[in-house]
Amino acid sequence: MKAFHFLLLLALAFSFASAFDPSHLQDFCVAISDPRNAAFVNGKFCKNPNLAVAGDFSFSGLNIPGNTANRVGSNVTLVNVDVLPGLNTLGISLARLDYAPNGGLNPPHIHPRGTEILVVVEGTLHVGFVTSNPNRFISKVLYTGDVFVFPIGLIHFQFNIAKTKAVAFAGLSSQNPGVITMADAIFGPDLPINPDVLAKAFQLDKDVVEKLQKLLENA
Repeated sequence: MKAFHFLLLLALAFSFASAFDPSHLQDFCVAISDPRNAAFVNGKFCKNPNLAVAGDFSFSGLNIPGNTANRVGSNVTLVNVDVLPGLNTLGISLARLDYAPNGGLNPPHIHPRGTEILVVVEGTLHVGFVTSNPNRFISKVLYTGDVFVFPIGLIHFQFNIAKTKAVAFAGLSSQNPGVITMADAIFGPDLPINPDVLAKAFQLDKDVVEKLQKLLENA
C-alpha cells in the first residue's frame, strides 16, 4: 500500500510538472490590439512574427529629463508593454526616475507584480523598503553608481537628500509591474475610504483625515 501511495504521489508530481511550461514557446510576442492582424501563439494574440519590425522593440526618449515641478518633486518615465509592444511576454520593463534638488521624492509605493532594481546615475538618494510581518525598515544612502533592490510587493521609496538633482534608472521584473502609491491610494481615491476608518487606523483626528482627502483629491 505504501508503495502504491508513493507511485501515486510521483505520478501527480509529474502531471503537475508537465502541465506547467515556464519557458517561452517563440522568440517574441509583439503585443497587438487587433486580432485580425495577429497570430494566436502560445495562448496569446501576437503580431505575426514575419511582420515584426525594429520599431516594435525600440523606444526613444530616456535621455530627456522628466518634469519634476510637481507636489512631490519627482518624475517617472516608464517603458512598459504599453509603449514598447515587444516587451510582451518577456517579463521586464524599465523606468527613468528624475528627482528635484532638496527633497525630490518618489513617494512610498508598491509594485504588485515586479521586483525593482535601481541604479543611481547622478546625485544622492536615501532609499528604503519595509518588510512584511514582522515589519522592518531597511534603508541606505546611495551615490552615483550604487545599486539597490526593492523586492516585489514591498513598500519602498527614494528621496533626494542633496542640493542637486538626481537621476536613476530602474529595471522591473514584469512587462507591466503596476504601481500603488500609498498616500494617493489611501487618502485620495475616486471613492474615498470612510474617514472614520482611516482616523482609527492611523490614530488621527477625523478632521485631519478629511483635510488629507481633500488635499489629494484636488492634487
